[in-house]
Amino acid sequence: MSENVQIVAPPDGFTGSGFFATSLDKVIGLARSHSLWPLPFATSCCGIEFMATMGSHYDISRFGSERPSFSPRQADLLMVMGTIAKKMGPVVKQVYLQMAEPRWVIAVGACASSGGIFDTYSVLQGIDRVIPVDVYVPGCPPRPEQILDGLMEIRRIAREEPIRRRESEEYKALLESYQI
Repeated sequence: MSENVQIVAPPDGFTGSGFFATSLDKVIGLARSHSLWPLPFATSCCGIEFMATMGSHYDISRFGSERPSFSPRQADLLMVMGTIAKKMGPVVKQVYLQMAEPRWVIAVGACASSGGIFDTYSVLQGIDRVIPVDVYVPGCPPRPEQILDGLMEIRRIAREEPIRRRESEEYKALLESYQI
């Protein structure tokens, strides 16, 4: 049994007798990636798949996201799932603005990503028209495994993001393009 155990390489840093030192960016990124608090914004069938992801079979809590927050002020990951009508666009944007920095967004399913099969005047053709999106999860509706894969990608982004990225001119220009 012990020959099957593989030890993961530590992050870049300095090791010595009884200590390990690394950069503050890596420590904060590691902490952020293991404590994401999702805010589910579910309007359709993708929300049901998210509920399955929260269940014991898929168990999203294994990845540090067991506390879904229904208050934007206590969440740092917005998961938009399902069809978003154009009248809901300002609400999604307001929820996004109420979240504290750093914040990430996952568009779950075809409807949140591109409007899905609803190519009509009343359906928003992707939430990236009102807020910036970090990860798109395809499917109609996506399987719980796909939602977990999207969460893993957000964790990777959170782990590798420098602390000062949110203060960069590039990031400010992105938010300004969304009139935020």
